[in-house]
Parts: sequence; structure tokens; C-alpha cells
Amino acid sequence: MKASNFKLFGILMVMTVFTLTTTSCSSDDGPTVNIVENEGPNGDIGGDFTGNGGDGTRTITWTNNLATADYNADITSSATGTLLMKVADANGTVVLERSLNGGTEPDSFSGVTSSGEPGNWTVTITLTSFNGDGSYSLSAGD
Repeated sequence: MKASNFKLFGILMVMTVFTLTTTSCSSDDGPTVNIVENEGPNGDIGGDFTGNGGDGTRTITWTNNLATADYNADITSSATGTLLMKVADANGTVVLERSLNGGTEPDSFSGVTSSGEPGNWTVTITLTSFNGDGSYSLSAGD
């Protein structure tokens, strides 16, 4: 009788371990985004971003010695999700807040920010449920 209880216990333990290992494994293949910053000539900045349905934000400090900045952003025409570009001047005042929604036109924007205080500006790139790729750039304005 004791041998059969031990055998039954062993079978239950093997089944429990098997069940836990096959049902508790997590997947690392969930939605992600990648936002890259590149510094260009003359202190310009820009970068690329990609995503497979994920969310993410990157904030970059950028020295702008002028009161405005020229900006540009685009996403692939087949992209889904949202890109938000937000730029604040050295005083923290928002001088640009523009977004692009995937799957709709336009798929790019460009222009000149509002006038702000020269110095260390912050550029925040936010991707929400973003699937696709794109790029952004900023350079000191006039």
C-alpha cells in the first residue's frame, strides 16, 4: 500500500512539474518599440524609430542656441499607431506638439517651432501601439 501511494505521489509530482513548465513560461516576443537618436552636423539631431505594436518614449536634451527650430518627422504609409513629437524650450515652454496617426494621411510633417528661449531644449518622441518605422529631425532655426 505504501509503495502504491509513493508511486501515485511521484506521478502527481511529474504531472505538476510538467504543467507548470508548459503553462508558466512567459513570452519575450511582446510588442516593442525602438527609438534611436543620432547627432548630425552642426548640432542637429534626428533619429529613426521602429515598432511592432508597442509603446515607448524617449526624451533627448538638445542644445539650441537659437529661438526656433526646424523640424521634420515621417512614418511609413503602412504604419499603425501614433507618433507624438513634443519639443520644449530652455524654460520648459512647449514650442511644438505634433502627432501622426498611422494608416491616415498625412504621413509626415515639417515646419518651424514657435519661438522659445535658447539653451537646452527637450525633445520627446512618444510611440503608442506603433507598428512600422519612421524618422525625425531637428535643426536650429533662424
